[in-house]
Amino acid sequence: MNFQQLRSIREAARCGFNLTEVANVLFTSQPGVSRQIRELEEELGVEIFERNGKRLTGLTEPGKGILHIIERLLLEAENLRQASQEYAGEQSGTLTIATTHTQARYVLPRVVQAFRAAFPQVRIALQQSAPEHIAEWVMSGKADVGIATEGLSQFKDLVSFPCYTWHHVIVVPQGHPLLALKHPITLEELAAHSLITYDVGFTGRGHIDDAFRKAGIEKDIVLTAMDSDVIQQYVALGLGVGIVASMAIEQGKHHGLQAIEASHLFAPNITRLAVRRGAYLRAYTYDFILQFAPELKRADIVAALNEPSSH
Repeated sequence: MNFQQLRSIREAARCGFNLTEVANVLFTSQPGVSRQIRELEEELGVEIFERNGKRLTGLTEPGKGILHIIERLLLEAENLRQASQEYAGEQSGTLTIATTHTQARYVLPRVVQAFRAAFPQVRIALQQSAPEHIAEWVMSGKADVGIATEGLSQFKDLVSFPCYTWHHVIVVPQGHPLLALKHPITLEELAAHSLITYDVGFTGRGHIDDAFRKAGIEKDIVLTAMDSDVIQQYVALGLGVGIVASMAIEQGKHHGLQAIEASHLFAPNITRLAVRRGAYLRAYTYDFILQFAPELKRADIVAALNEPSSH
């Protein structure tokens, strides 16, 4: 039994049993992957995968239990490597953070700047995507930390912590009719205009859709984007009324735009930080987490990491 065999089993399950993709992930050949899987099955005396001819089609019942053990072994192997570097006194390494564009653009710069001052030998890799991809990267070990909205709390293999609450705001060009309202804007008044906001799955978009759906009001979203700056750019061109994250406005509105309070219209959003359950975190990773969310305590993070999943 060796780690290459274990990785072949794990990646086969992750890649939907497509051995060509597994070979690409492991930088080897498809026949090599097949051989690693077959040799481990022969050694264990158990078929891990269901097959249709030579093609893998799923996990057998014993295979499901074996996969869980393999994932735990590989996680502990990575923990051992991280721990050895920690105990050897190494202050260098790479901290990989998977996050959304909004967090990377508006929230993380201050934290990253302070972190780099404290750990100048640690490189930072920012990976930006949708919350479900962020979760996958952290669970697979491709990222050390994930930062996104509430969706991160839905994955049993992650431990996530609430960090701060934020709201959406409405942005319009100067002189827009909505600025003349003498009362808080209503959903009906907002829905009378073409809207520009985030793609589905990004930056609290679900709360925007929920508000209109619960009120039974049809909305006309004419343009979507992942990037708050892009949304504001098209609002400035007069293509519609924008709905963006409050931090995008707090860091400076696009020239020529004005903000309208909307916290009464849409549910608040909670930014969460997630790490892989059972992972060994380097000291500098804890430092980054505590700089991002100062209300957390290291002891609480350690305790949560080591708690078994309740799912």
